[in-house]
Amino acid sequence: MSKKAWIIFVAICVAVLGGLVFFNRKDKVDVGSVDQGKILAASPASGNIADHVFGDTSGKTVLIEYGDFQCPACASAHPNLKEVTEEFKDKLTFIFRNNPLTTIHPNARAGAAAAEAAGLQGKYWEMHDLLYEQQNQWSSADASQRSTLFSGYAQQVGVKSLEKFRTDMAGSAVNEKIDYDLALGKTVQVSGTPTILLNGEKIESSVWSDKAKLKAAVEKALN
Repeated sequence: MSKKAWIIFVAICVAVLGGLVFFNRKDKVDVGSVDQGKILAASPASGNIADHVFGDTSGKTVLIEYGDFQCPACASAHPNLKEVTEEFKDKLTFIFRNNPLTTIHPNARAGAAAAEAAGLQGKYWEMHDLLYEQQNQWSSADASQRSTLFSGYAQQVGVKSLEKFRTDMAGSAVNEKIDYDLALGKTVQVSGTPTILLNGEKIESSVWSDKAKLKAAVEKALN
């Protein structure tokens, strides 16, 4: 083997090994010491990963959704969750964690990345809401169409730098946050979306799909 061919061979081996290490780490996010039922604050232990919190930040009464932005059921649940969390925002803590089901929703992880990238510019909840409201527009888009649509959404919600948004979507901070959320979901056996927990107890679909029942469940938890 010539010297040039040997160098190329070594370079390929290093690249493949690096990829294997990356995916191995991705599947082994350590959340063993994390209480997933509480607000996750940025800390060295969490790799400075923190929850997105809407409403009360005391964490006394906590509603957590493990959701997929391409999931039709999540989009269906969104209006009820938005209205109830808005109504009780002074007393209720709402946390959204990513659980993209990429085997059935190929654009789901990209949607999560768009929300997280917007969040790095202070526009998380605006993008979160818009992705659900416009789900039919982007859910079946190809990669190029999706990129154009998400850039348009970013401008619509008011991110300061579109270039930063695009870079962050593929960046390590965003991908680590999504992987961390997925790992947290595994601790409570999230197998489908949305999985919604109120003070650690899973809420049945018959409750979160009915605004009156969801409101009653929240009021009971608050009292």
